[in-house]
Amino acid sequence: MSMAWVRNYYRVPAKRGGRVAYAGGGQVQLGTIRGARGGHLRIQLDGASRAMPFHPTWQLSYITGKDAS
Repeated sequence: MSMAWVRNYYRVPAKRGGRVAYAGGGQVQLGTIRGARGGHLRIQLDGASRAMPFHPTWQLSYITGKDAS
């Protein structure tokens, strides 16, 4: 499933290169959206060597506008 499908189905502002804050695991970690596969987002958390799958609505906040830099 494509990034457009994820955006439309889950009604989230996900886009390749977009920034997110993942709040799972007891601490907030920032990351970058690298793509989408099978209804999940592929997100590379800051400091990680590769992207991992995340559900588009589970413990994710999308950083938009001036906060995205």
